[in-house]
Amino acid sequence: MFRDRLDRDDYTGDTDSTTRGLRGRLKRLRQLVAKYRRADKIQKALLEISNAAIRASSLSEFYSFLHQQLKNVFAADNFYIATYDPLARQFAIPFFADEMDSHPSELYPDQDLNELLVKGMTGYVFRTRTSLLADNDKYQQLLAKGEVIGLGSDCHQWLGVPILSNGVTTGVLVVQSYDEQTLYGEAEVELLEFISQHISGVLDRLEQQEQLGRAIAQRTQELSQAYDKLKDEVSVRRKAEALQKSLYEIANLAAAKLDDTSFYQQIHRVLNHLLPANNCYIGLLNAQGDKISFPFYMSQQGTPHPLPRLRQDGLTEYLLGQRRPLMLGNQDIKRLIDEGVLYRQSPRLNNTDLIHQWIGVPLFIQGKVMGVLAIYSFNEHHSFAPGDMELLTFVSQHIATAIERKLSAQSLRQSYEQLENKVEARTRELARTNQELEKEILQRRKIEQQLIYDANHDGLTGLPNRMMFMERLEQACKHMRRHPLDKFAVLFIDLDRFKLINDTLGHLEGDRFLIQTAKRLKTCIRDCDTLGRLGGDEFVILLDTIHHTDDVHEISERVLAELAKPYQLDQHHFFSGGSIGVAIATAHDTSESMLKNADNAMYQAKSKGKGCYVIYDPKQPGTVAAETGLSEELRQAIKTSAIGLQYLPIYDLTKMRLIALEARPFWQHPTRGKLHHASLNDIAEQANLQKELDLLTLKMLSEEYSQLARVYHKPQIQLSICSLHGKQKQSMEKLRRTLADAQFPAQYLWLFFHEKQLVQDTENHINMFDNLSKQGVKLGLYGYGTSYSSLSSLSFMPVSAIRLDPSFAAHLDNSHHYKLAKASSLAAAELDLQVFATGIAEPDTHRKFIEMGVIYGQGPLLGSSIEMLEHQESA
Repeated sequence: MFRDRLDRDDYTGDTDSTTRGLRGRLKRLRQLVAKYRRADKIQKALLEISNAAIRASSLSEFYSFLHQQLKNVFAADNFYIATYDPLARQFAIPFFADEMDSHPSELYPDQDLNELLVKGMTGYVFRTRTSLLADNDKYQQLLAKGEVIGLGSDCHQWLGVPILSNGVTTGVLVVQSYDEQTLYGEAEVELLEFISQHISGVLDRLEQQEQLGRAIAQRTQELSQAYDKLKDEVSVRRKAEALQKSLYEIANLAAAKLDDTSFYQQIHRVLNHLLPANNCYIGLLNAQGDKISFPFYMSQQGTPHPLPRLRQDGLTEYLLGQRRPLMLGNQDIKRLIDEGVLYRQSPRLNNTDLIHQWIGVPLFIQGKVMGVLAIYSFNEHHSFAPGDMELLTFVSQHIATAIERKLSAQSLRQSYEQLENKVEARTRELARTNQELEKEILQRRKIEQQLIYDANHDGLTGLPNRMMFMERLEQACKHMRRHPLDKFAVLFIDLDRFKLINDTLGHLEGDRFLIQTAKRLKTCIRDCDTLGRLGGDEFVILLDTIHHTDDVHEISERVLAELAKPYQLDQHHFFSGGSIGVAIATAHDTSESMLKNADNAMYQAKSKGKGCYVIYDPKQPGTVAAETGLSEELRQAIKTSAIGLQYLPIYDLTKMRLIALEARPFWQHPTRGKLHHASLNDIAEQANLQKELDLLTLKMLSEEYSQLARVYHKPQIQLSICSLHGKQKQSMEKLRRTLADAQFPAQYLWLFFHEKQLVQDTENHINMFDNLSKQGVKLGLYGYGTSYSSLSSLSFMPVSAIRLDPSFAAHLDNSHHYKLAKASSLAAAELDLQVFATGIAEPDTHRKFIEMGVIYGQGPLLGSSIEMLEHQESA
């Protein structure tokens, strides 16, 4: 009644303040009720979806149920799911419901569905891994930027959220609205995101169920087929037994002392057991082949037994001329008569017009067609099958043999011998099949054992691989936790000059080098120790049960001594060596920490000049604990611009004229002294400060360029930067702004990127190169020759120069290395790429680079780095 009163007040326009307050409260209550009803509906829908995830027996069933539940919550009539198969790298749309468009595969039948989805809104959400609620304006913006392409009918709103599984995008959920009255908001976005968070596991489980179901169905089908095949084999076996029995009877008839009439009657009796032969006759040619007799004849029409006659043009003569089995119907016979093939001379015999079907097979006697065996029917109720002709053909051979045996006892004995030979051959074949089956089982066991071995061993050296070594290392760690006094250690061995062997002598000699190294290392360890290969030129040794640190020293020195011995490769002596990092286990170590500590110690050994070993000590400089503080110091130095710049001159090698300067940052550390370009880059890489160091270097270069321009007359500047700037849009934008703010023309700057990083991530480099080239800077690659990138691929990028790796200059005395460097420089010249040599330290190296056509270079021989004093003072 109160509500009715309020409603009446609404209509009567009651302006009483109390009534207005009550109406406001009532309105808010209605909104709360609507909100709670929606929340309750959403909760029920999510509960139903969760239950459906458990009950669903297939993905299609689950998708359909999910769609129904979404429609109960909000306007989701237009809904589809896109899934991504990472193995096939293909998109699919397993569920699609839309009131305007049909399924994309039907809408675009002549185009690749995967390519369309990648370029459309679905691919955009998949790439960005971020939910997208787009109206028409947002959609037009994406189209204008080239982020998406237009697909299907225009909608009012489009909402898509990614499906994530273990941090990996596996699909996209999409709803869209064509009605302007239907609007999506944050509530719908949050709902779809919540569903997408839980749907990935469901999809994985249902996918596995479907795969299992398909596997079961396939196996069931295979078993069913095998069963049907077995039944067919049983049926065939029974028919074969019946056939064999009949054949034996026919063969026995030839040896029986029967007259011709009884002989052919018995043949007909046997034949009648196999086929309906109520109408049957046998015709035989005489020795001259010009006359036909009929020793056996039977017809349901009561036609008299035909007399011998000369060859004419009847059915029997037609078959003798064809020399192959024939099955003719009534229409076939009439056609042959109308064409004049049959009965032009002889009268129509044997009620030919009444025959429904006729099967005739030639009888081969002594290798010649000497007769005919024919059966026929007069009505369609007694029709023959194609198999009947095959059976009659097979039986006819034995009937012909029986006839031939009747004429010759010797032929009879030969027939028995042939039959016995067939049985014996079949027996031998079965025995041979059994032997082959036993061999196959034995071979399969050997293959299984080999697969297990291959999974745990390196294919080249036969040593335990990373997986097997880590298992044994984990066992050693567990054993030490139970028995703390049983110490063990890990040796991490890195070989020297392995890349040089591959580059100069080829990968075959590199493999031989690794095999020889494995054999040498085996002689340095005990039977209880484990030697493994992690990959490349990295070997590891697990020293089990060491009693004293002296054991580690002894084995490490023994390994270094063996590696220092010359190798015989490609008919030359080759010296290598190695660096060893040692980690001695403690009670708190894991297999991962042990290997990491040994690897860390190995890098310390390499920094000491190679050919030595270092035992890991967390308190020593160079370890992770020590380097963490150094990283923080570098971060502070970059923040306060406490970094200096040096400039390495680059010359025209033929005229010794300076053509450019390479800018190199350095760090004057308060305790470690001057840290040059290479060391500074290593520390920046470990501290993830490479991008910050590059941006600071560009800013300092901008400040110092005016002084450089006065001294060197506006020189070209080369700068090596990392490729991380192209990984993210924000980083790329910072680099572009820094270049735009520089106080020197962009055409005077060369930016060089490492070749190895280009090979590992070509797509990001192409995008970054396009953006940078638009700003006018020149682009190049440094460290060229370390990753074997294709020069032809560089011709499609805005790259103008390559800087050869210093290893070329260090090994030009080797003929193979010289040829490799020359080939690279000639190929680059053909593609109009400028080639810069680095690391020139000897006059002979200088001369050889000029000989091979490299006219630009830098190195200790040509000049040392230059520092700008003004900048040092300001710093």
